[in-house]
Amino acid sequence: MKFGNHILQYKEELLQDLNALMSLESVNGVKDDDCQKALEFMLKRARDFGLTGERITDNSAHITLGSGGKDCAVLAHLDVVPAGNNWTVNPFALTEREGRYLGRGIIDDKGAAMVALYCLRALKENGAEPRNRMRVIYGTAEETGMTDMDGYFKQQPLPDIAFTPDSDYGICRAEKGILHLEISTPTNEAKVLSQFHSGKAINAVPDIAYVMLDSSDYDEQTLMRLADAGEGSFEFNYTIDGLMIISRGRAAHACEPQKGQNAAMLLIDLITHAYDVEDVGALCSFIDYAINNETNGRSLGLKMSDSVSGDLTVNLGIVHIEDSSASARLDIRYPVTVNGEYVLRQFRTVAERSGLDVKVLNHVPPLYMEEDSDLIRLLSGAYEDVTGQPCGLYSTGGGTYARKLGGRGVAFGPAFRGDPVNMHRADESVDAQNFWTHAQICLEAMYRLYTGE
Repeated sequence: MKFGNHILQYKEELLQDLNALMSLESVNGVKDDDCQKALEFMLKRARDFGLTGERITDNSAHITLGSGGKDCAVLAHLDVVPAGNNWTVNPFALTEREGRYLGRGIIDDKGAAMVALYCLRALKENGAEPRNRMRVIYGTAEETGMTDMDGYFKQQPLPDIAFTPDSDYGICRAEKGILHLEISTPTNEAKVLSQFHSGKAINAVPDIAYVMLDSSDYDEQTLMRLADAGEGSFEFNYTIDGLMIISRGRAAHACEPQKGQNAAMLLIDLITHAYDVEDVGALCSFIDYAINNETNGRSLGLKMSDSVSGDLTVNLGIVHIEDSSASARLDIRYPVTVNGEYVLRQFRTVAERSGLDVKVLNHVPPLYMEEDSDLIRLLSGAYEDVTGQPCGLYSTGGGTYARKLGGRGVAFGPAFRGDPVNMHRADESVDAQNFWTHAQICLEAMYRLYTGE
């Protein structure tokens, strides 16, 4: 029997704990109390299993098993993106329906985080002979820039070898560079646009946006004709403050913005076809001509790709315009062979021509690991022994904790290709059989790291 099969004896208890964890709305910066509760819940369950757990910073903790030898680790995050709209189940509960588990975090990343804890329990309770130390490291700020791991690794050593179950199978040996940028003007100088709001997370395609306009009857008729003729779904409401237009799109992860429909971009496209620059302001005008419903950066002069990691992508994640200010936040993911400073310089050049200020919120360099490394061989072996299938290598635009490991780790699972998991979208879910196959792969990999086999 493969050691990974031992995880199946904990099915019922694991799902009960996972439901409790998923009930916490642990959105970093929004529900910080729930982020704290998520860390404490994991530490409490670790103590219940006779494991050693410790808080390291306000937003990180680890649970350890064994000592001596190599320092091996699994990294997972307990924070999630906001629920968003259009769910058919309670987003903050574990729901089983038609052979799938649903709920915010089931695939990104609470499901894998709970599995990793139970893998430690399985190692402890099923006779695995330790040769190395195994850490499971948890954070609560992965979705907002991974500052949790910056703080953690200031106090704790980097592991010798590690993986994070926060992507897809097979093994992600390359992750694109990530630039999070804010563009802004000191004031909202638009003549007819008083408010524009869209998005809660920079790394998600917004599925709803609204604008308030001080418009004439002629303007409203023009807008309605344009709405009927163009893409998108728009709703027009008349209020005492002016005309409100609501735009509805389709959410997606910022690493694959082409899979979504950006409600903010659709709305900006609509109003900029009806008004001049001085009517809607420099910010909306810039977004219209420099991003222009594109996800490949062409109008910014940033269309590029490489054979290892693919195309550069651009996502408009957040727009906030009020009487006193106007700002937007963008997520740019660039190929692993590209210099990130060049991307930043080019973007800044284009934005400053429109009089916009540019602020770097976060910059994470690319990750790349050679395919013949010891870690890739070990993880490939675990995958192939559990599934009976070869384990492929791939690259991603997603950003994971692997970037914080100094070239000593990769992303590995938990999602299987072809399974519509809806990451960062409504009805996030995973095929139940795939969930337990991942659990077996994860335990098999951790067993090999822990025992040195």
